[in-house]
This record gives sequence, C-alpha cells and structure tokens, in this order.
Amino acid sequence: MSLSTIWKCMFSPRLIKVYGTTSNLYQPSKYEKWGDQFISSLCIIWKLGLYTSPFIAGILYHKDYFTPEGLLSLTKFVTSIGVILVISYISRGLGRAFDDTYKNFIKALDEVNQKITPLTKQNISCYDFEFHAWPVEYDLQKFDRSNKVSAATFNPMPHRNLLDNLLQLPFRVAAAVAIHTFGIRLIYPGSLGILKMVLDKNLIQGRTRYVEYFRGERFKIRTYDGNDLDTMFVDKRMSSPNGNTLVICCEGNAGFYEIGIMGTPLEAGFSALGWNHPGFGGSTGTPYPPQEQNAIDGVMQFAVNKLGFRMENIIIFAWSIGGYSATWAAMNYPEIKGLVLDATFDDIVPLAVNQMPTVIGPIVDIAIREHANLNVAEQLVEYPGPVLLIRRTADEIICTKEGDITSNRGNFLLKKLLWNRYPLIFGASQMDLLEEFLSLPSTKKDALLRIHEVNDSECVASLQSYISEYSKTFPLKIGEEYGTPEKNRMAIFLANKHLKDFKSSHCTMLPPEMFQLPWEIN
Repeated sequence: MSLSTIWKCMFSPRLIKVYGTTSNLYQPSKYEKWGDQFISSLCIIWKLGLYTSPFIAGILYHKDYFTPEGLLSLTKFVTSIGVILVISYISRGLGRAFDDTYKNFIKALDEVNQKITPLTKQNISCYDFEFHAWPVEYDLQKFDRSNKVSAATFNPMPHRNLLDNLLQLPFRVAAAVAIHTFGIRLIYPGSLGILKMVLDKNLIQGRTRYVEYFRGERFKIRTYDGNDLDTMFVDKRMSSPNGNTLVICCEGNAGFYEIGIMGTPLEAGFSALGWNHPGFGGSTGTPYPPQEQNAIDGVMQFAVNKLGFRMENIIIFAWSIGGYSATWAAMNYPEIKGLVLDATFDDIVPLAVNQMPTVIGPIVDIAIREHANLNVAEQLVEYPGPVLLIRRTADEIICTKEGDITSNRGNFLLKKLLWNRYPLIFGASQMDLLEEFLSLPSTKKDALLRIHEVNDSECVASLQSYISEYSKTFPLKIGEEYGTPEKNRMAIFLANKHLKDFKSSHCTMLPPEMFQLPWEIN
C-alpha cells in the first residue's frame, strides 16, 4: 500500500452506503471508525465553541487562563488535541486504505472527477457519501450570465427625513445583527447543523428509498452565486402516463427532499425533481432571499437544459415557506404548466411579528423587510398561469390565532390573488362573501354554492366568452356589467376552483390523491 493512497484516504469523503448491498450502511474498520469519531466530535465541539465563544472567553479570563501560566497550560492542551487529531487522521487513512469497498469507491470517485461520462456517473451513483465531494454536473457559472434571470429587489423602506432616519438607525442596526446571526436560522431552521445531525439517519433512508425504489439520480448544481445544490431526480417519462410532466418540489423551512413533499407527486405518477435550500442537507450557502432566487433559477434551467423537459410541462409544487422560491420561479418563468402551493402564506411579516414579543415588533418588521422579505403574494400576483392553493384546515403554523381557520394566512394569499386577477368581480360585498366561504368547513361549502346557484358550466362559459372576445391577460375586466347576484356566483366559483381544503395539520404529508393539476380556463 503506497503512502500516496493512505494520504488520499486520510482526507477523502466519508462513505455512507453502497446501494444494492444487503447491509444497511457501509461498515468501516475499527481504525477508520475511531479516527472518524474523534474528528467528527472535534468538529462539533469547534462549531459549538464558535457560537459560544464570548462565554468561553469570559470563563477563561475569570479562570486566569490569559496569564502567562494560563496560556502555557492552554498551549499544552491544544498541542495534545493536535497530536490526537493527527493520529486520528492517520488511523482513518490506514483503515480506509486497506478496505476493498472503500478503495473501489475512491477509484470510482477519481474516475468521475477526471471525466463525467454515463459510465463513470453510473459507477459513482452506486455510493452515498459526503456531498461536498460529489461532482458538479451543471455549473451555471460557466454559462453566459446574460441568460440569468434578474434577482428581485426588496421593497424599499418608506422615505423618511433625516431625523426619522437617525431615530431608526439603532433599530436597523439591531435588525441587521439579529437577522445575520440567529434570525435567518429561526426563519429556516433546516439550515441549522444540529438539525441535520439529528435527522442524518432519516435523510440517508430517504435518499436510499429514492435511489433503490424509484431509481432516482442525484445531481449537484452550481448556481450563479457559487452555491452547490443537492438535488434528486426521478424520471417517470417511460413508465407512467403522467411522467412527461415534471414536478419541481420546493420544501418548507425545515424540509429536505429526502423526507419531504417529493414523494407525493411520485406516488401520483409524475416525474419529480427535489432540491435542498441553500444550507440544507448537502447544499451550501445560507437561505437569504437572493440565494434562494439563484437556487430555484438554477433548478429551473437544469430541468430544461439538462433533463430535457419543456417549460410548459413543468409544475412547481411548494410547501409552506417553499412558496417563496416557487412563486419567484413562476413569476420569472410564466410559461410553466402550473403552480401548486400547499400550506403557504401570503407574507411572513404577520407570522413573525405574531410569534415575537410586542416590544421588538418594529425590529422584526425592519429585519424581514430589509433582509428576508418573503412576500409570497407580491410574487404570485405577477404569475399569469394556473394556480391551486391547498389549505390545511387544522394548520397550527400559519394561523395567527390558534384554532381559527379565518386567521390562516393562506386565506389572505387567495384573496390577494383573486382580487388582482378579477378586480371587477371582487368588490367589497364579494370580499365579505369570500370571507364567509373561507370560514366554512368543506361540508358546508357545497350548501353555499347551492344558495348562490353556482353552475360550473355557466361560469366557465362566461369566462370563455370574455377571453375569446378580449384576451386572457390578467387582470380580466369581466364583471363590469354584472349585478350583485352574478358577481357573487362568479366569486364563489373562482374561489372554489383555486382552493382545496385538506383536513390535516401543517406538517402532515399530502396524500397523492390530493395532488392535482391546477384549474385553468380553456
């Protein structure tokens, strides 16, 4: 065994699983296992130390470790840890270098890094390993940036005079510090390393299910801003009538494609492409809005240019906070087949302010508006295509009042969408009627439809007649000549076509029979 092989094995990625084998996970030798455990433990301690460094520094100071004698003790301690770390790397390298399974893996990794071909990709796809070492198969940085969709800009803060700006300065500084330290991780807890550690086995099992059962293929996409995205693609074009339609799945704030919503469209027979937010799973970065926009932009271009799907055969399916990236993509790629938003809110500010003490409400508002402006409704109304909203009737996350379905922020998303698309239909009385509709359980909605004599065929015919005479461009001016009964009838019809209720809490997996194509005026 050459020293170069041992040296390479010391720093090569951790092998997790060999697909298709009877054993559940790769079983390292005791030398590799011991070395890995110490290195991993030290990495965890180091990360925790960075987060708690001010407290640790204070303790060391009070214990006189910053005196000459104390520094000498610290130096001896650090040196001892360093020696053990070196031994751990050597132990890990030796253990891997004499393991045939690991040597075969390194050989496959070297070959695919030299050149990605169907054969080398097939060979490396037999292994699950640390994603940082996975080869990049679609790099947007190599393409002409003139094709890049421009990132959306945040809403500017209201114009203020000099005195107001000075008074706001402490709040804006506090907001910036908060969002860039812990705030973004409160909004996207899936980016926390501790959560990834807790869910590690579940994520491995999820990837295994997609690869072995669904014949999924893992890809790494490099975005325009240099982040690497961990993605999974399952191709059903040759095995299912729905397979020619690709469903791109956008997960929630603690969701990963391995254990998230991707299973729903797959069980329904669609091809599916799942991806992890920046900082989630194997993806790099932090889920600030510009990075989210670059991520979904890269996924869309990958789906069309690499996987070969036509834009009009792509549906974007989002759950919860995933609605932000989904509506951004729909706004910038209006040719897509449709948009399905499950348990999605209109704007994150009301939800964030509702969860925080009243005294810091202004800071929360500034932090989000200036640094994490996840205004889903603002983007959704710019998308002209078919939309389906799925509302959880027992949603405990996006309701601002516990147990009150009328406070579900998905209601506000629907109201903003319909009002922007059909402004002459939704006057004040129709918005009140819509409120009533949204407050009713599914069993009582049918009664309201009967009371207002809603006839689907007649409503569709009216819409088709208007479109044939004028256009399908939103906002539609239909309804100008309608009386109140006709407006009421059309308002309830449109609400019923754009919203489906699901008797469930926020985090329950959507069953495949609930997944359907959005309604469209033909």
